[in-house]
Amino acid sequence: MIAAAVFASGSGSNAEAIVLASLPCSIELVVCDKPEAPVIQKAKNWNTEVFVCDPKTFPDKQAYEQAILLKLQEKQIKWIFLAGYMRLIGPTLLEAYQARIVNIHPSLLPAFAGKDAIGQALAAGVKVSGVTIHYVDAGMDTGSIIAQEAVAVRESDTHETLHQRIQAVEHKLYPKTIDYILTEQDGKE
Repeated sequence: MIAAAVFASGSGSNAEAIVLASLPCSIELVVCDKPEAPVIQKAKNWNTEVFVCDPKTFPDKQAYEQAILLKLQEKQIKWIFLAGYMRLIGPTLLEAYQARIVNIHPSLLPAFAGKDAIGQALAAGVKVSGVTIHYVDAGMDTGSIIAQEAVAVRESDTHETLHQRIQAVEHKLYPKTIDYILTEQDGKE
């Protein structure tokens, strides 16, 4: 079975959707950059190894990513799925996992890239937002799009209500897209 890692920085709801889904991979590792993130306890409950790697304890991004890379190699990780991981991936990991790092973003990219996409969408007054799953490249939310699904923005929406509806789509679309990638693309190698 394909070994994969999930990177997360927060609550871990998308990480949980991936771990609990029936996928053609095994989530062998959760990588977290925030020592106090709720995803750490969730991963322990899933009996998934957690690698907490605080970037503040490293001299630079390269050293930080090198430590992560060594752990990924030790676990023979083939794919990385970002699930609310709030750091840009640098050259160390991009080169080692070229076209094997996938991210989820709460907007229809290229609209509303970066932080607080939901707040950006509400401020812009758009009628439709959504979810994008894409490959990771050196830019911020600029990689090739794999899948998207629209979510209507209601006039009554608050940040919280729109976030809830977008997350409901994320929790279904991300595992489905991972299954597609691993079955259709990885299976052809």
